[in-house]
Amino acid sequence: MTWWDMLVPLLAAAVQSGTPILFATLGEIFTERAGVLNLGVEGVMLAGALAGFLTSMWSGSPVLGFAAGGFFGAGLAGIHGLVCIAFSGNQVVSGLALTILGIGLADYLGTPFIGQSAPGFVPVPIPGLSEIPAVGAILFRQDPLVYVSYAVPPLMWLFFRNTRWGLRLRSVGEYPHAAAAAGLNVSAFRWAGVLVGGFLCGLGGAYLSLAYTHLWTSGLSAGRGWIAVALVIFAFWHPGRAVLGAYFFGGVMAFQFRLQATGTHIPSSLLLMLPYALTVLVLVFSSWRGRGDRAPAFLGVNTEPAE
Repeated sequence: MTWWDMLVPLLAAAVQSGTPILFATLGEIFTERAGVLNLGVEGVMLAGALAGFLTSMWSGSPVLGFAAGGFFGAGLAGIHGLVCIAFSGNQVVSGLALTILGIGLADYLGTPFIGQSAPGFVPVPIPGLSEIPAVGAILFRQDPLVYVSYAVPPLMWLFFRNTRWGLRLRSVGEYPHAAAAAGLNVSAFRWAGVLVGGFLCGLGGAYLSLAYTHLWTSGLSAGRGWIAVALVIFAFWHPGRAVLGAYFFGGVMAFQFRLQATGTHIPSSLLLMLPYALTVLVLVFSSWRGRGDRAPAFLGVNTEPAE
C-alpha cells in the first residue's frame, strides 16, 4: 500500500469528521456577525444531537431527525437571545450557562438511550463525480448531509455580501446606532442572528448522532463546540475560511483515531489532547497574524440604540 492509498481515506475521513464542526462554525459566524457572542455552542450541539437522535429513533426518519436537531438548537439558542437581547444580560455568562444547560439536558435525558442506535445517513456516491481520481473518493462518496454542508458556506457568503438582509445584519454587528438611525430594527436582526446560528449549530450536533456515529453516547460532541468557537477567530468571520479550518481539525481528529487503532506507543491521553492543543495554537497564530480582518465592532456589546 502506497502513501497515497493511505492519504485518500484519511482526507475523506477529515471531510466527514469536519462536517459537524463546519456547521457549528458557520452558525457561530452568523450569530457573531449580528453582534452577539454565543459561547454555548457546545451545549447547543449536544442538545441538537440528542433531539435529532430521539426524533429519528421514534419516527424512523433521519431527515426529520436532522431538522429536529436544528430547530431544537435554535430553541436553545433562543434562551441566550432572551437573556442577552431582551434583558441585556452578560453575553459571556449567558453563553457559558447555555453550555452547562445543554450538556446537563443531554446527559439527563439521554442516559436511558446510551448505546442504542437510530436510523441515520449512509454514504451515497454521486454518479460521475465519485469516479474522479482521488477527488471523487474524498468529496463525492460521502453521506447526503456532507453534500448539504458544501452548499452552506457559498450561500452564506452570498448572503452577507450581495443581499440587502445580509448587509443589514452585518451593519447591526458593526455599528447598531447607525443601523437604528437608518430605520433598522436592531433587536430583530440580532434575534435572527442568534436563531439561525443556533439552528446551524443544532444541525452540527444532529450530524454527530445521525451520520457520524448512528448511536447515542454520553459527551458525543467531545469539545467540538469549543473548537468551532475558536475557528470563528481563525476564519476571521469568513465562511470560506471556516471550511478549511473545519476540515483541518476533522483531519486531526481522524488521524488521532487512526494512530490509536494502529497500537502506537504514544499514550492515548496525549492523542486525545492533540485537537485541543492545536486549538490553542490556532488562536495564538490568529492573534499574531495581524489585524487586517477583525471581529464585528460591537460583538458582545449589548446596546440600546436610540430610535
